[in-house]
Amino acid sequence: MSEKENDLSRKAVSYLRVSGRGQVNGDGFDRQREAVQQYAQAHGIEIVEEFRDEGVCGAKDLDERPGLGAMLDRIESNGARLVLVERADRLARDLMVSEIILADLRKHGVRVVSADGGIDTADKRPDDPDAATRTLIRQVLGAVAQYDKTVTVWKLRAARRRIRQRTGRCEGRKPFGVLEGEQETLELMRRLRDSGNGFGAVATALNEQGLPSRTGRQWTGSVVRRILMRNNAHA
Repeated sequence: MSEKENDLSRKAVSYLRVSGRGQVNGDGFDRQREAVQQYAQAHGIEIVEEFRDEGVCGAKDLDERPGLGAMLDRIESNGARLVLVERADRLARDLMVSEIILADLRKHGVRVVSADGGIDTADKRPDDPDAATRTLIRQVLGAVAQYDKTVTVWKLRAARRRIRQRTGRCEGRKPFGVLEGEQETLELMRRLRDSGNGFGAVATALNEQGLPSRTGRQWTGSVVRRILMRNNAHA
């Protein structure tokens, strides 16, 4: 191995991905970054750049994953020949998508290593006696991740169905009157309407009493009408 090749082998880029928007501001990226950095330090590897995709499902194709696309572009130009990920399914949960990405990386002589077990997910040298074993392990782990995701979707779907059957509602914006402090305002709306006031007059009364709307804006007749109709009140 030449000096230049040896230098490239000690440099890496990292790839992080979270599939849910809630993970973007949570510990998803921090946890992945820490795992990758610990692996790099333990093996004398320098991470020269980080790429990430926020709130992107691992089953999406490349044209919907700008972080992964930017990483591949860097690699194809003059980048490192090693990619570090926290786990193999961070690259892609869907097995077919994962194999396509890995095949593209192998074409450019790039290795992908998962920090959780040091498994080289992209190495398929014909003279490597362990290549077949690593391929099998990677594909099994990918299949398990894909299965787990599918089962989770099924369970969440079933849970939402049960909630809808029990309460008649599960998803979407909560109706006015559900959140803390809104029930009193809703009752006042109903009383004012029952007294013969128009929607505009009800809105004016709410504003004069300083009762807040959910958005913090001034009440209007159209908003009052919409709330009362959604709550099966007198319209």
